[in-house]
Amino acid sequence: MSHAHPELPSPPPLPEGALRVVALGGLGEIGRNMTVFEYAGRLLIVDCGVLFPEESQPGVDLILPDFSYIEDRLADIEAIVLTHGHEDHIGALPFLLRQRPDIPLYGSRLTLAFAEAKLRESRIKPVTHVVTEGERLTVGPFDLEFLAVNHSIPDALAVAIRTPAGLVLHTGDFKMDQLPLDGRVTDLNGFARLGDEGVDLFLVDSTNAEVPGFIPSEREIAPVLDKVFDRARGRVIVASFASHVHRIQQIIDAAAEHGRKVAFVGRSMVRNMGVARDLGYLTVPAGVVVSVDDLADLPDDKVVLVCTGSQGEPMAVLSRIANNDHQIKAGPDDTIVLASSLIPGNENAVNRVINGLTRSGAAVVHKGNALVHVSGHCSAGELLYAYNIVKPRNVMPVHGEWRHLRANAALAERTGVPRDRIVLAEDGVVVDLQDGVAKIVGAVPVGYVFVDGASVGDITEAALTDRRVLGNEGFISIFAAVDITGGTVVAGPEIEARGFHEDPEVLKPVRDEVRAELERALSDGVVDAHQLQQRVRRVVGRWVSQTHRRRPMIIPVVVEA
Repeated sequence: MSHAHPELPSPPPLPEGALRVVALGGLGEIGRNMTVFEYAGRLLIVDCGVLFPEESQPGVDLILPDFSYIEDRLADIEAIVLTHGHEDHIGALPFLLRQRPDIPLYGSRLTLAFAEAKLRESRIKPVTHVVTEGERLTVGPFDLEFLAVNHSIPDALAVAIRTPAGLVLHTGDFKMDQLPLDGRVTDLNGFARLGDEGVDLFLVDSTNAEVPGFIPSEREIAPVLDKVFDRARGRVIVASFASHVHRIQQIIDAAAEHGRKVAFVGRSMVRNMGVARDLGYLTVPAGVVVSVDDLADLPDDKVVLVCTGSQGEPMAVLSRIANNDHQIKAGPDDTIVLASSLIPGNENAVNRVINGLTRSGAAVVHKGNALVHVSGHCSAGELLYAYNIVKPRNVMPVHGEWRHLRANAALAERTGVPRDRIVLAEDGVVVDLQDGVAKIVGAVPVGYVFVDGASVGDITEAALTDRRVLGNEGFISIFAAVDITGGTVVAGPEIEARGFHEDPEVLKPVRDEVRAELERALSDGVVDAHQLQQRVRRVVGRWVSQTHRRRPMIIPVVVEA
């Protein structure tokens, strides 16, 4: 297997007749999926998504792919192909299209509708082209064919990319539900047909490669939801991804069956369900969906709320309900359903939400205690099936953390793909397909681009480190004024602390040490304010470490009187 490592050189110029593949996100992580294909000087992008921050990234709203690899080549981009409408595949579009709004977008009807609604909020009117499964078209030097795949959102597509360098099949996110709610199964016949033609490079969803067997059908959730609704004494509050149309369809069906009204809560939930309903992807019986304002006139046992926040996002509706920071209050008669998977890294946040809701007395139903979620990604049995029908010459696992990528690579090898034809890469690693062989040829710089409010890319890892220190250890500020000529401290030191200790008197003992250190430095001829501040920082840091075993942020200010 080919392994990426940080000492890889810059890639050489792309050889004539070769295809270059560079993932700017989605490899070694679950999120911010974005892959750049290059042939004959032209670029094709597949997906442009975001990654959601972890607890170790305080204050960050979103994490984007690093566009620096393509920023000087925006004019070379032929199109962006969107495999489906999840945030980790379309969420970064506004940030890329701000740089060139006329990049054509290709995707299914629902995918483009979700993308257009998102871009409208950023005042961007995109150039869109609706495609359907079975359609084949040419974009620059790229011959594209779209195939239906089943996922946890309607209208998902795989894409086959043909160039003179070979045939690439990118699965997007997919599974093999044989009884999907919309009857739209993964086009295994199309996969086999492409396999017979000869797939030179197979980019395969890795998310569930560690999970044995086959993923249950979405339909298996319906009986569980029926029992939940049957037992609920008061309101049913369901948290789901705002794009999981199939899951929300089942919730609406269960609500209608039990004589309940449904209200959507949360901006993205209201927006997406409105789009899905208008386009016919969501079927709503007359009178079942009402506005939140109408719920006040209904008894609790006739109410269903569908909201965001299944991943413990701090500002999402369910998290605010759990924190008692929302107009909707959870109570002992309520039943809360978390109808989604747990994205790695969100475990603590989700557990806090569950605990907060349980504290209120509500019954909390989640994946750990009931079948209220099935995954949208192939497990090992389905992946083996895919490898056996596609028979790829080269394989590149995508969409997953390192453990998922390696597990997927092992599955490919078990089906007969030679070890040296399995490319294990991470973000920024450059892979060339030439003469039927895919291999790593170098790497380009990529990093996390943090969105913090209106700031994009201004937050650095150093700033996040400071935030973590502030959040965990607090800070101490010291102010002193000195007379350089007289060599004395004429004011202070005044010491203040936040998030360090509740008793301000605890810092009294270090004041004399700071004064003594400043006087010693002045007598040694130190007159530079920065050097004086460094001496103060060392004194306070040493005292805090020895006395309290803490490492707060220390901010000394020394001015000349």
